[in-house]
Amino acid sequence: MDRTDPEGAIAKAAARVSNWGRWGPDDVLGTMNLLDDAKRREAAALVRTGASYSLSQSFDMDGPQRGWRRRTNPVHTMLDTGCDAAAGVQGFPHGIGGADDVIAMPLQCSTQWDGLGHIFDHGRAWNGRPAEQVVTSLGDAVTGIETVADRIAGRGVLLDVGRTFGEDGELPDGFAITEEHLEATIAAQGPTSAVGRGDIVVVRTGQLTRARREGWGEYAGGSAPGLSFTTVDWLHRTEIAAIATDTWGFEVRPNEFDDAFQPLHQVVIPHIGLFIGEMWDPDALAGACAADGNHDFLLTAAPLKITGAVGAPVNPVAVR
Repeated sequence: MDRTDPEGAIAKAAARVSNWGRWGPDDVLGTMNLLDDAKRREAAALVRTGASYSLSQSFDMDGPQRGWRRRTNPVHTMLDTGCDAAAGVQGFPHGIGGADDVIAMPLQCSTQWDGLGHIFDHGRAWNGRPAEQVVTSLGDAVTGIETVADRIAGRGVLLDVGRTFGEDGELPDGFAITEEHLEATIAAQGPTSAVGRGDIVVVRTGQLTRARREGWGEYAGGSAPGLSFTTVDWLHRTEIAAIATDTWGFEVRPNEFDDAFQPLHQVVIPHIGLFIGEMWDPDALAGACAADGNHDFLLTAAPLKITGAVGAPVNPVAVR
């Protein structure tokens, strides 16, 4: 890979792995086409103990955001409180009182999905559509996140690359996870880690574990372990429906080219049609998987059904 030529590498990769037209010219689902009813039935049979794990970080003002491109942490405000009820100022009859609240936040400030309208390549969105015809000031009129609100439930597979290759379960910042690392992790974890068509892969790097211990630092947008650009063929060949990590940006940072910004995104979202999850929290799940050796599970991860959104918050739940 020529570090000085990101544009050439992106173009070659896009030509190799493009799914444009695979599901017809009007497709809005991308790789979610690979997660079908049969795959969901298979996933339901993976519930062994019934134990469930949230894979979401918290949504609060103590999150990792630092204001990059106006991304801030959630601001939660109470509209009505127990104090108001106790003071009798709410105006309700026969003693009933209540509480209400509101939250203001960017849709990708914590655990979230990147939708298909999130990234473009030279002005082209998923399936080759002109970006300006997909996302306007009114939102994503074609591939808004609401199109997959009833889709993302299926077989999840945890690949704990941090546990396999890291010191004390954590990969160092800047560690590029290659196809070889992914396959070696699958081999080390055993047959329940086999990855295939329609699966939702969760990659644990251990960076979130470190951030919890040491503070957020530059977690949002700084150096991080993540997937190498060279995994693009693996991501296409395995026919997974989606992939998520415990990092801010999914791919290794700094990126592997001398002058680039998120080049793997530029291929996998608009060309493969792959859904990417970021800032997930797989730590508790990873401990359970390591304890009994089972690394696949039923995973539900529906985004909030926000019309026209190019990304959305999610509370993924793994059931083992």
